Amino acid sequence: MISVVIRSKNESKALTFLLKNLTERYLDDIGEIIVIDNLSTDKSEAVSKTYNAKFVTIEKFSYGGSANFAAQQTKFPIVVMFSAHSYPVSHDFFKLIKQKFDANSNLAGLRCLHSPNDYQNYINKIPATIDPNKSGLIFSGSAFSRAVWEKHPFREDVATFEDKEWTKRVLKAGFDIDFVASIFCYQISRTKKQVYFRFKNDLVGNYQLWHKDVTFLGASKGFVMSAFNLFKGFFIDFWFAIKRYVHLIIFIFNKPKKF
Repeated sequence: MISVVIRSKNESKALTFLLKNLTERYLDDIGEIIVIDNLSTDKSEAVSKTYNAKFVTIEKFSYGGSANFAAQQTKFPIVVMFSAHSYPVSHDFFKLIKQKFDANSNLAGLRCLHSPNDYQNYINKIPATIDPNKSGLIFSGSAFSRAVWEKHPFREDVATFEDKEWTKRVLKAGFDIDFVASIFCYQISRTKKQVYFRFKNDLVGNYQLWHKDVTFLGASKGFVMSAFNLFKGFFIDFWFAIKRYVHLIIFIFNKPKKF
């Protein structure tokens, strides 16, 4: 069977849909559902209980730490990790994952499909050994072997990209990472504060994992271009707002015949 773990914080609405989806369409394929909650103040716990999901609180969140904590709660050999704002779509989502693990005893993890990048790398057969970023695991919708995780836990000292770091490490250890044609949707709308939080973590993660350095000149150019695009976007939006207004006024005095 499969253990499904869901990392969540104050996402009761998205969590409700994900749990409803899992329990109504896939319950025969799932052995347990565990919600790893980071001190939510909304109705996440009540929602989890409504759908008979195990609700566990993690107080000190980090990406690698929460992934290890989530894996520790599971009891089945295959673990599928979701974010609360992602959900499976294809009817055979978990069956295909099981088939892949049954067919390859050396398999450490599977990346499911949710974006054009995923699908292009999947169709073009670009493996994680070549592109660990776009062909490696993504913990808003990926599966991994609990047995491999026990030997190679996720690193807790990485700012983010704990899934990609693990991908590179287990590949180096001789295990396989593959795609699976299980389709999921990743639906999220972040506030400016959340975007900034993600930016700070990605900055450190990109430096740690992909060695993307930052220079004063590069940062300054980025700021200038951001400011330019901001003003450019404002004037373009304002211009088309005027055009729409004028068109509405013209329409008021020149309405077509009703059918």
